[in-house]
Amino acid sequence: MQGVTVIDHPLVQHKLTIMRDKNTSTAGFRRLLREISLLLGYEVTRDLQLTTTTIETPIEEMEAPVLEGKKLVFASVLRAGNGLLEGLLDLVPAARVAHIGLYRDHDTLEAIEYFFKAPGDLADRLVIVVDPMLATANSATAAIDRLKARGATNIRFLCLLAAPEGIARFTAAHPDVPVYTAAIDRQLNEKGYIMPGVGDAGDRMYGTK
Repeated sequence: MQGVTVIDHPLVQHKLTIMRDKNTSTAGFRRLLREISLLLGYEVTRDLQLTTTTIETPIEEMEAPVLEGKKLVFASVLRAGNGLLEGLLDLVPAARVAHIGLYRDHDTLEAIEYFFKAPGDLADRLVIVVDPMLATANSATAAIDRLKARGATNIRFLCLLAAPEGIARFTAAHPDVPVYTAAIDRQLNEKGYIMPGVGDAGDRMYGTK
C-alpha cells in the first residue's frame, strides 16, 4: 500500500507471533512490545539527517557522524502507545515526548480526547506518533490532527499492527504522513478490533479488562 512500510524483519515477525498468542502472559506481552519497538524504531529513524563533529578517538582526531537538527519527538497515544514509547526511548533517550490522551467510544468508535501535552516547537522537529493498533484509525487521525494544529509538519506514524480499513482512512485524512507497521492484518471485526490481531493491546500490556 502506498505510504505504508511493512517492517518484515525475521525478529520482528517472530516476536509478533508470540505476542499474538492468547497464552502469552501480561509480563511477556509487555516485554515483547518493548523489544519489538526497538526493532521498529531502527526502521522509522533510518533516514534521519546526519552532520559531522570533530572528536578524538584513542588513536587520532576524526570527523564523526552525529544527528543533525533539533531532537525528535515521540508522541504516544495513551495508553497503549506507552508500550512502544518505552522501547523507543531506550533507542533515543534524548528524544522529547508528547502525550495524547484519547479513548474510543465503544458505541460510535470515535476518539475522545482527554489529555494533550507536547513540546512547544513541534514545527522544528520530526514527530513520530506511536500507537500499537491502526484499526479504525479514528484515534490516529485525531492525534495527527491535534499535532498539526500545534504546528507539526514532519510526522510519521508507527504501529505494531494495521488493518486495511484503518490504513485507507488514515492515508485519506493524512496522505503526507507515512505509516510504519510490523504487519497488515486481514480486516476489522464488528467491534472495530483487528483480525486476527493481538486483542486489546492496552489490556494485554497492563493486565486489565
